[in-house]
Amino acid sequence: MQAVVVGQSGVEIAEVDVPQIDASQVLVKVAACSVNRSDLLTVQGQNYGHVGGAQKIMGASFTGEVVAVGDDAEGVAVGDKVSATGAAGWAEYAVSHWQRTLPVPSSEVELIEVAGLASGLCIMHDAIVTNGRFESGQTMLVQGASSAVGIIAMQIGKHLGASMVIGTSTNAERRGRLAQVGADIALDSRDEGWVDQVLEATGGDGVDLTVDQISGYTANANMAATKVHGRIINIGRLGGEVAEFDFNRHAERRLTYIGTTGRTRSLAEHIEVVRLAREGLWDALANGAFRMPIDSTYSLSEASDALDRMAANAHFGRIMLTVRD
Repeated sequence: MQAVVVGQSGVEIAEVDVPQIDASQVLVKVAACSVNRSDLLTVQGQNYGHVGGAQKIMGASFTGEVVAVGDDAEGVAVGDKVSATGAAGWAEYAVSHWQRTLPVPSSEVELIEVAGLASGLCIMHDAIVTNGRFESGQTMLVQGASSAVGIIAMQIGKHLGASMVIGTSTNAERRGRLAQVGADIALDSRDEGWVDQVLEATGGDGVDLTVDQISGYTANANMAATKVHGRIINIGRLGGEVAEFDFNRHAERRLTYIGTTGRTRSLAEHIEVVRLAREGLWDALANGAFRMPIDSTYSLSEASDALDRMAANAHFGRIMLTVRD
């Protein structure tokens, strides 16, 4: 089969063996894969050992049709259309643990649509609900809201009954589109007055929950924009991985500051994230509560171009890879 692997000069297409499954796994004939920020980090050398197999097959999340099922797998059968996560997803066939495999909720939903949503729903349910303890009627700020997972975060907030969702983007064109995908207010985190705008919109209090995909230069301003006893979820570091931190402000506002990533979790942790997201959001997905703009679509052989678009930070929504027969 063909797969996208990490070579000496970047990603390339290679001919590799179809993977074998163990008793706890399923084999999926891949139809579509999402391109994630973590994939770009992998190519840049930050792979945390998660790149797939000795041949370093790229990718994590994918959708397709189940073609083989391990003896211990439950609730999944050959022929099922699924969304799955696991290493080595950018290939014609990929393997996932059965408990990290979710059913495509309806025959009416295209596999590429689910591929654009499923992993982000798991990531952001974990951030917003499990770690962020978000409740109906609360307010939310999403830093980096024009990214795919940022768009999903805003829509989860709306689905959960947020009284206000504020999204940020430093790009004026993308910022202008945020209202279409869940933002009540769209701000520029490079604007010196953005914290004042958040405080004005929230009656001086700040938001209940900040979902921060930027960190770096936003860290201290986020604390000023989050209400006393509020929560900040550090889920991305696009604005810098290291920065000065205002400990006095953190203490004065009695904030809960939580860091989270999927890249260093155990299999058991990943399984629990998937279980909770399925329990909390999968019916809503089936009912059309979430939608994802597809920014651009590439074939497996064009994976390098897809990563270049991700690196340029010019996209709105998902960059997708499709696998064609």
